[in-house]
Amino acid sequence: MTAQPIRTVVGKDAPAVLAVAAKGRLAAHKWLILRRLSQLAALGLFLSGPLVGVWVMKGTLASSSLFGVVPFTDPLVFVQSLATGHGLAATAWIGAALLVALYALVGGRAFCSWVCPVNVLTDAAHRARIRLGLKGGVAISRNARWWVLAAAVAVSAVTGVIAWEAVNPVTLLHRELVFGIVFAGSLAWTLVLGIVLFDIFVANRGWCGHLCPMGAAYGLIGRLSLTRVSARNRAACDQCLACYHVCPEPQVLTPALKGGATDTPVITDGECTNCGRCIDVCHRHVFAFTHRFDRSTAAAPAAAPEPSAHASQGSV
Repeated sequence: MTAQPIRTVVGKDAPAVLAVAAKGRLAAHKWLILRRLSQLAALGLFLSGPLVGVWVMKGTLASSSLFGVVPFTDPLVFVQSLATGHGLAATAWIGAALLVALYALVGGRAFCSWVCPVNVLTDAAHRARIRLGLKGGVAISRNARWWVLAAAVAVSAVTGVIAWEAVNPVTLLHRELVFGIVFAGSLAWTLVLGIVLFDIFVANRGWCGHLCPMGAAYGLIGRLSLTRVSARNRAACDQCLACYHVCPEPQVLTPALKGGATDTPVITDGECTNCGRCIDVCHRHVFAFTHRFDRSTAAAPAAAPEPSAHASQGSV
């Protein structure tokens, strides 16, 4: 009879403590570091014009062009534009198609975790909430973001303007970071401050996880995306809960982790952001990036001693 893994539960305040002890600090934060570098690089592509006069990406996350040639149009902006009833230029159609194709490859909500500048702040709000010891909060249905998405499209149809972009904190913040319109009283920073305070004191991961219509739109693309996270080594899981502590959409983990022998270990839910944080913090190497058609799993391992976590209690 195969021995079951010894269970060691980690706390929300130090979810990577066992991973740091088992793999080292860098490996336990690899995907988080790469995400931050990706977000900085995405911003840097737009800042190249204002800073050095070389426009690699021109525009904003709503609508832009690569070297003034290859267009990109945010899918939600595109849908709102269609709803207004106005004719769209060929570049808008091409730009939307290119982004849909890109995120169908890398994962729809990869935009949220690898590109979106607001994600850095909401992740910080999540950590602040934990360090302040705040529990509970307002329960918001994750379906609320679908209602916000529907409302954005409906208002655009009624008013004839792209309604959500007037208050979209992602676009507004990105515009201010790129074009230097940064001051405390601006609408962008007021909205972002509101989101951070909302996430800390009202609802844990309330904005990105429950309300943002951009996340909802990219989640639709994510339902068919090729790149996936798989719990291929789920037999080694000792239920330490580290992955649940760090996942911005923890409900997507259970089907892959707890499925039977005939169930796929691949996380197929479109709400997965492909952030890779579950891979980082798992000291038993349960998770890995793969593709949606990879159903392979590893055999159950023998029980092994847990790594010492005494030297890493401050790990996050």
